[in-house]
Amino acid sequence: MSPGIQKVEALDKGHFVCVEWEDGSESSYPCIWLRDKCQCPLCFLPSAGACRLLFEGLDVNIVGKQVALADRKKVFEANHHSPCYLYSDEHKSVYEAEWLKKRCFSEEARALRSCFSISSLSECQYWGSDLQLPKIPFEEIMYNDEDAYKWLCTLKKVRIVLLTGAATRQGELIGLGHRIGFLHLTFCGWSLQKKADANNVAYTTGRLCFHTDYPVQHPPGVQLLHCIKQTAAGGESEVVDGFHVSNKLKKQNPKAYQILSSTAVVYTDVGMDYCDFAVHCKQRIIDMDSRGQAIHINYNNATRDTVFDIPAEKVKPFYAALKELNDLLNSAEHKFTYKLKPGDIVIFDNWRVLHGHQSYPSRSEVTRLLEGAYADRDVVMSRLWLVKKRILNRD
Repeated sequence: MSPGIQKVEALDKGHFVCVEWEDGSESSYPCIWLRDKCQCPLCFLPSAGACRLLFEGLDVNIVGKQVALADRKKVFEANHHSPCYLYSDEHKSVYEAEWLKKRCFSEEARALRSCFSISSLSECQYWGSDLQLPKIPFEEIMYNDEDAYKWLCTLKKVRIVLLTGAATRQGELIGLGHRIGFLHLTFCGWSLQKKADANNVAYTTGRLCFHTDYPVQHPPGVQLLHCIKQTAAGGESEVVDGFHVSNKLKKQNPKAYQILSSTAVVYTDVGMDYCDFAVHCKQRIIDMDSRGQAIHINYNNATRDTVFDIPAEKVKPFYAALKELNDLLNSAEHKFTYKLKPGDIVIFDNWRVLHGHQSYPSRSEVTRLLEGAYADRDVVMSRLWLVKKRILNRD
């Protein structure tokens, strides 16, 4: 429960509204934002949760003409509009205390809200070879909201989860996709198995090096792999935490980190699968936020193009930096190895977790069969919020 409002007043000649809460804390709200986000029927469409106020009708110099406390749970404000805009009359707005409290502009409140973003680093659990791979029964997350919530929260924090006990038949990921919302369509069909005239190195029995899938313009955020058949010898899966490794690289060789986070690499993927395709794009291997922290790894050596659009003298330093990153990825300290069993489904963050597998013997028959799919981060986070809401309403 949010605290009630003790006092409300206009500050800075009406450009700000200060709310003093019953718990003694204070929140300051810009008047332009309050007017823009007015929740009255003229300005807001509740059935869509969307703003209907046209931005061209908003005066950026607006001030609060009158501010008052309607009751301990509501703030009343009459806003004055410049006559040169559409709204030449006085507009009255009422704001619920709980609504205001959730949208506080303080540094502490903003830091708390950022924790709920799937890209947030504040609650990241970095890992290496010591990873305790989270495991949850498949059937439980499909039909139980509490278990689904646990699964999605764990995925958000650790970025990899193993579901156990799914049926060993193709098509199970479609049902899992429906549980999330919907799957992300790509050019790839796809069943991961040995294929003649393979159009992807993943369709061979050789070792598959650490990589992220589809380093194209908008790579899918979450990958799902369902083990249907597993070879007796070899074929172990390997994963590595790309954020953890990139942090190590930044500390031990800042110059290498700078090169990989600033150099655009050309990726090319051409072939025929779900349909014929020819994808060409440029991506930095390490994407950073404004603080220089890695937020997205784009690395797939198999599809790194022969065209390299940088000055010739910068090529060798780039290779040296990439070699150092690759050595860290493959070090025993950082990589985690496990073997999928038939019925296992592993879900992981394709922007952070690099994956691969060890080689296995080639046979005339198919000895290892995985089915894969992708989901967008927004879809996964949407399901997390909705499941959480259902659980809270039930309580």
